[in-house]
Amino acid sequence: MTVPVLAALADSARAVAHRRSGGACVCGDGGAVLADRADASVVRHGDVVAKAHAPDTDPAELAVRLDVAARLPGVLLAPSAPGATRLHGRLVTFWPHGTPVDRDDPDSAPWEAAGALLARLHAAPVPGTIPPMRGPAKAARAVARLRAAEPHPAAPPVLRAWAGLPPWARDEAAAPGPLALCHGDLHLGQLVRGPDGHWLLIDVDDLGMGDPAWDLARPAAWFACGLLSPREWTRFLDAYRDAGGPAVPAGAADPWPALDVPARALTVQTAALAISKAVAGRRALDEVEQALVDACARMSGVDVRPPELAPDATK
Repeated sequence: MTVPVLAALADSARAVAHRRSGGACVCGDGGAVLADRADASVVRHGDVVAKAHAPDTDPAELAVRLDVAARLPGVLLAPSAPGATRLHGRLVTFWPHGTPVDRDDPDSAPWEAAGALLARLHAAPVPGTIPPMRGPAKAARAVARLRAAEPHPAAPPVLRAWAGLPPWARDEAAAPGPLALCHGDLHLGQLVRGPDGHWLLIDVDDLGMGDPAWDLARPAAWFACGLLSPREWTRFLDAYRDAGGPAVPAGAADPWPALDVPARALTVQTAALAISKAVAGRRALDEVEQALVDACARMSGVDVRPPELAPDATK
């Protein structure tokens, strides 16, 4: 987003923040930019957050998603206003500011809250007008971005892993049932403490009808890749089950038959984005990114590890 548009977004947030109080602004932050990506720009002023959604956002679909957020207090952060406005051609919505997860304190990550909130979301009534959950579409977009990037030695196993997924996970067919109301892009950055101090889910851009296992897939993929500890994974999964989440069997039954395909798709999506960013930045993959590529290689039966990390390299 251009600097003038960001400034206009900040002005809008300021106007909403002081609509009732009037008088001079004493907030002191002047409009902090919280995010500025191709798919969203977010600016905070005082207790108000203004979000400019992606340029291709469908206004009718966004309206339905905003209505769902307003109707599920205690699960989703409700918008400050019922609808979106337009600013320089972009749809803009306003939200109360929430306190995000502390990235510098991983031990405080609210895995139990994430599991319980997802279970409640998946059990919520589904509006008849809700669009499909956008998780598979985002995965397909990440793979398209990888294909459009310059060639990279880590790309082939990622693309082979993608080709091995069923059509619905590649956004080429409808998801199999039973379906539920899904967040569509769950990660710890999608939780904030609301005004009453309770954790809530944010960001409804990908919300919709879909396979609820997709919302558990990113933590499942991290666990499968060794990036999330068994203890954290168990805290998350147990909280989801204890709250009656329908995506996996209850009790001690094996959850992986339900999680396998979505977890593989999220692994491919994350690896594809990592490679694309590495290519654009003219840099090597870091350790976490390489772990994701290695996982894709295991899915496709090809070992892409550098020779120095091969199992027999020290023999």
